[in-house]
Amino acid sequence: MVVGPTGSGKTDFAVALARHFQTEIISTDSRQFYRGMPIGTAQPTAEQLAAVPHHFIADRLPEEELSAGGYEREALERLESLFERHDIVVAVGGSGLYIDALCEGFDALPCDTAEIRAQLMEQLATKGLESLVEELRERDEAYWQVVDRHNPARVVRALEVCIASGKPYSEQRTATKRERPFEVVKVGVLWEREVLYDRINRRVDMMVEEGLEAEARSVYHLRHLSSLQTVGYREFFDYFDGNISREEAVELIKRNTRRYAKRQMTWFRRDSSIHWLTTEELSAERVEELCLTSNV
Repeated sequence: MVVGPTGSGKTDFAVALARHFQTEIISTDSRQFYRGMPIGTAQPTAEQLAAVPHHFIADRLPEEELSAGGYEREALERLESLFERHDIVVAVGGSGLYIDALCEGFDALPCDTAEIRAQLMEQLATKGLESLVEELRERDEAYWQVVDRHNPARVVRALEVCIASGKPYSEQRTATKRERPFEVVKVGVLWEREVLYDRINRRVDMMVEEGLEAEARSVYHLRHLSSLQTVGYREFFDYFDGNISREEAVELIKRNTRRYAKRQMTWFRRDSSIHWLTTEELSAERVEELCLTSNV
C-alpha cells in the first residue's frame, strides 16, 4: 500500500513497484474512479496505464458515486481474483478513508438516519455548510481535523452518525479492525513540507496548461454531485458563476490543494504501521526488505 499526500509522486513509485513485482495496481483514490475527470483527479497517464494494469481508474460515471463502504466490498472482490494470479498486489492512493476501508474495514455504522439527514440537509440549505462544520467540530474534533471541510457529503454523513449513535464518528470508524486474508505493508512517500508545496504549485500550473478549465466546464452541470465536491473543480465552478476571477481560481486551487495535503498527512500520522521513505530511499529493493521483515 503506497500512501502519501497529493503531489508526492505516489503513482510513479507504484508503477515502478508493480513492474518490479510483475503485478497490477488497485487505486484507493476516492475521485479517480470517475470518467471525464482525468486532469482534475490526477489519474494515471496513458503511459502509466499502458505500463501496468490498473483497477478502479475511470471505471464509472460521476453519477455512480462509490462510497468507502461500497469500495471496500468491490475492492476485496477484485483483490481475491488478483491474488489468484499474483502473490503481491500494489495499492496506491491518498484517500485515507478508502485506504482504511481496504486494509482494515469499518465497524457497522447507524444506517436508519433518513430523518436526521433531512434535518441536516435543511440546515445546509438555510444556514450553510459552515454551520454544519462548526457542529461537527463540537461533536467530533478528531474527525473535524482531517475531513474535507468543503465537502458537504462527508460532513453531513459524519454528523448523521454522531447524532444517531451519540458517539464521535472517528471512534466508530477506528474501533475494530477486520480480519483480512492478506498481509498489508504500507509505504509512505515523504517530502519536506516546503518542497512538497512547491511540487503542488507547479503541478496545478501544469494541470491548468493541460486543460483543467475546459474539463471543469464539461462537468459543470454535475456540480451538485459529491464526486465533484473536490479541489480543482469547486474553484473553477465559482469562477464560472462570476464569484471570483480566473486568476483567483487558480491561486485558490493551489492553496486548497496545499491544505488538503496537510490534512492528508494529519490522517496518515495516526497510522504507526506506515514506513515513511524519502525519495532517496524509495526503491523496489527497499520495499522487498520491508515485505520480508513483515513476513510477507
